[in-house]
Amino acid sequence: MADTLTRPPAGPVVGMGQRHDSAHLHVAGQARYIDDEPELPGLLHLAFGTSTKARAQIVAMDLAAVRAAPGVVAVYTAADIPGANDVSPVAGDDRLLAQDEVVWLGQPVFLVAATSRRAARQAARLGKIIYAAQEPILTVEQARTQHSLIEPTQRMARGDAAAALAAAPHRLAGQLAMGGQDHFYLEGQIALARPLEDGQVHVLSSTQHPSEVQHLVAHLLGRSSADVTVEVRRMGGAFGGKESQAALYAAAAALVVHHTGRPAKFRADRDDDMVQTGKRHDFVVDYEVGFDGEGKIAGLHLRLASRCGATVDLSPAINDRAMFHADNCYFLPDVEIVSERLRTNMVSATAFRGFGGPQGMLAIERVMDAVAGHLGRDPLAVRVANLYGPGRDVTPYGMVVADNIAPDLIAQLRAEAGYDERQAAVARFNAASPILKKGLALTPVKFGISFTTTHLNQAGALLHVYADGSIQINHGGTEMGQGLYTKVAQVVAQAFGVGLDQVRITATRTDKVPNTSATAASSGADLNGMAALDAAQTIRGRLAEFCARTFGGSAQDVVFADGQVCAGGETIPWPVLCRRAHMARISLSSTGFYATPDLHYDRAAHQGQPFYYFAYGAALVEVVIDTLTGEHRVLAADILHDCGRSLNPAIDKGQIEGGFIQGQGWLTSEELVWNDEGALLTHAPSTYKIPTANDRPVRLTVALWDGANHRPTIHRSKAVGEPPFMLANAVFSALGAAIAACNPAAGWPTLDAPATPERILAALARQRGTAS
Repeated sequence: MADTLTRPPAGPVVGMGQRHDSAHLHVAGQARYIDDEPELPGLLHLAFGTSTKARAQIVAMDLAAVRAAPGVVAVYTAADIPGANDVSPVAGDDRLLAQDEVVWLGQPVFLVAATSRRAARQAARLGKIIYAAQEPILTVEQARTQHSLIEPTQRMARGDAAAALAAAPHRLAGQLAMGGQDHFYLEGQIALARPLEDGQVHVLSSTQHPSEVQHLVAHLLGRSSADVTVEVRRMGGAFGGKESQAALYAAAAALVVHHTGRPAKFRADRDDDMVQTGKRHDFVVDYEVGFDGEGKIAGLHLRLASRCGATVDLSPAINDRAMFHADNCYFLPDVEIVSERLRTNMVSATAFRGFGGPQGMLAIERVMDAVAGHLGRDPLAVRVANLYGPGRDVTPYGMVVADNIAPDLIAQLRAEAGYDERQAAVARFNAASPILKKGLALTPVKFGISFTTTHLNQAGALLHVYADGSIQINHGGTEMGQGLYTKVAQVVAQAFGVGLDQVRITATRTDKVPNTSATAASSGADLNGMAALDAAQTIRGRLAEFCARTFGGSAQDVVFADGQVCAGGETIPWPVLCRRAHMARISLSSTGFYATPDLHYDRAAHQGQPFYYFAYGAALVEVVIDTLTGEHRVLAADILHDCGRSLNPAIDKGQIEGGFIQGQGWLTSEELVWNDEGALLTHAPSTYKIPTANDRPVRLTVALWDGANHRPTIHRSKAVGEPPFMLANAVFSALGAAIAACNPAAGWPTLDAPATPERILAALARQRGTAS
């Protein structure tokens, strides 16, 4: 499971627009995923039997019909787990199979192993379970009434928000609800496990966190971590949905291997996948804001309430990040942010691109729009008035914003995309158009980069240089389509002065690099790039010393470039040097390691420096809505985004475009609906609408900010995985502006996300005062 890149070994590699390492394989249909692996003899296929109640005690189970079904080889319950019945990332409260009770509708209760996937799924429906049902907790209101929390309510504050609100010349209060989001990765959840000798297990898992899957599988089987190897070559998308959730399927496959000694594969059906896996947290935000006549905020109270689902999963950290990003690019002098983490009888919400940041950021952008609507001012003027700046550069959690490029970046986009001229043109259009209304919005992004759980900010790598000059790189990062493997290969190639054709990319494996962190928090290239560079520098140092001894001169003067090495007046082709070094018994293999410095955070006080740096961006979006149907179209999006010194501009621009479109989907079309019994109704492409090619802006331009990271990151680059998602806030604000244009005197409209046609029509009725 490996691949290579082809490029002449000349010139710089980092900073060039290299193609994704698997691009040619994707186009040819030759990129191998887990379901493409040949099926081993005796392979068993798996399916879960799931609960039909959202909250109930299990009184009795009759699985006789399941065991007797055609093709069924074995059926397992919680009693068959030899170790810990736990597939949770932190709290130990996620069961592989329900034990005594069920806490959400669709929860796995028993596991079927059969000779075919169809047989397993059909048999799983035959289980008879008797429940003692209880009333489920499903809504924010129900959870608040019953004080149902996954952890105590958190508070982050600075100054005296209540006093500032009381003294402010203007004051507003409002509410914003925003829905969750399904990850809808192209490759669904899947795991393939096979037995090794002496009880060991090898697991191919579509996971962002191989080490976590390794440890959970080992604990579930009652084995040591050294007995379990987890391997990941590539995922067909993940977006956070395979950070903690993949463990469920990997553990099920490993359990069957443990009991039967036969290989086992669990490929979840799309409907089952959507029911059984967590989503983005949906939020209800209540705000009170005090401000002056220019729109500058004096005091703010934000209450963020999220439905976390039935178990803890990663909700504490996700909700913390929502609090961290409730300032976005704006200085809030007196502020109180309260965060409720509500336990509900639904599948637990989990990591999703942005990890709570989008929810916090959308909240403050609504506040900016509401202030502008109240004052009758241009929303961009209000945003600019509230930006961080000299003497106004400390976040509510006490971190200094030392790299504040937001004002300059916004000004550049405003000028280059013609914001002022286009705003005037939109006003003229709306004055002449009674049915179609346009809206324009420019919103910024400031996103903190690092895991907010400090110990996760570390990475390892294993690098081999072979005697023929070829290079093999392995690290703890996983490839989910974002181009991480390509970027790390570029770093390694440049370190040795060779082309990418010399670098062989290998699958992530827990037996090569141990104890790794998830590929998440936008830190994949930052962490693994630095770890790989550390390994490369070790080997390069050995080679330089060998050259100095062999050809004269000093090791510091040896130059690695253009596929050659220059030392002591000699020029040696790279492959020749590697062969000579091997013959001289020079070690050409090394591990590498990196830990992000300067991070500290006191969670009890919600104060400290949880981020190494910030990534910035801004988007200018123009939309049009049909006031008769509520339908809309994104006409144009102009994006200026900060990647520092980009490692690979082509891949980074692709990430920016993809993140923006995915964010647009969250805010406009992707609606999750549960019924009163806790059943997810939108569990297939027929009922859940992700963006299509037709939803892409008619005109979409992406430019990269020209500037280096002020921090010594890998080649002074910046992370690009999550920050672009929040550029889509401009779509939501532009829709609000289009609705407001129907009656500007009514202020900013009340519009919840996703802004479906139904919600837009309801907002239009309220704006015009015609709502019933």
